[in-house]
Amino acid sequence: MKENIFDVLMYLFENYMEGEIEILPDSDVIRTELLEAGFEQVEVSKAFDWLESLSLQRAISPTIAPAFRIFSAEEKTKLSTECLGLILFLEQKGILSSANREIVIDRAMALENEEISVDKLKWIVLMVLLSQPDQEIAFSRMEDFVYDLIPTYLH
Repeated sequence: MKENIFDVLMYLFENYMEGEIEILPDSDVIRTELLEAGFEQVEVSKAFDWLESLSLQRAISPTIAPAFRIFSAEEKTKLSTECLGLILFLEQKGILSSANREIVIDRAMALENEEISVDKLKWIVLMVLLSQPDQEIAFSRMEDFVYDLIPTYLH
């Protein structure tokens, strides 16, 4: 049995969100497919709630001057030092805007009872970028990063 929300989200991403599907089945069909795949009803519902909350995220107006992000105690508890470092790295590299950074943090924090690894965080970033308008280039760069397609150089 597959037990966590993240597994459901990954299944949805790989089967429905990432590809160029012309006609998406309705949510009842997808829910049935998820249940048949072995996911629990509770986790499926939580995953749909997570995605719905992601789709309702409003654009945050970016600041004009550079901003410094201070993470809350809850964020530091939920997100490891490596995860926080990844978020800052992606922002420095221009993959995440400050607005998208906040959405990524919000969606990671919304995964209750989930331990967020660096790999999980990378997928959350991909899902957030996919859900935001005009983020095709950032999504493509992040996709390369997730699939280890970024070339490594010897010094």
